[in-house]
Amino acid sequence: VQLQASGGGLVQPGGSLRLSCAASGRTFSIVATGWFRQAPGKEREFVAAIRWSDTMTLYADSVKGRFIISRDNTENTAYLQMNSLKPGDTAVYYCAASTVAFGRADYTYNFWGQGTLVTVSS
Repeated sequence: VQLQASGGGLVQPGGSLRLSCAASGRTFSIVATGWFRQAPGKEREFVAAIRWSDTMTLYADSVKGRFIISRDNTENTAYLQMNSLKPGDTAVYYCAASTVAFGRADYTYNFWGQGTLVTVSS
């Protein structure tokens, strides 16, 4: 499975961005897609995840109510709609796919895309 993340950029506080994660290859094997982020000087952290079979979702407490994860099976693409962005959301965002399980832990995901930078600043 190969993953291509896109959609990052510079946005003002309170603004919105939508990230995309396009999967290719053995996409039929994907169980879940997750988004993680890593801010400068900090460890990578879980943001959100979606299970492809039934669209069950998980969110980090810090983004719950502001971010929405979704997926389009026909396009093999997962999305992260980010609303009410805060400076603390500034980070490199990574999408990941799991062919084995669904969860919050990064070790759950066995395929990773390149990061896309999100900067929230006035």
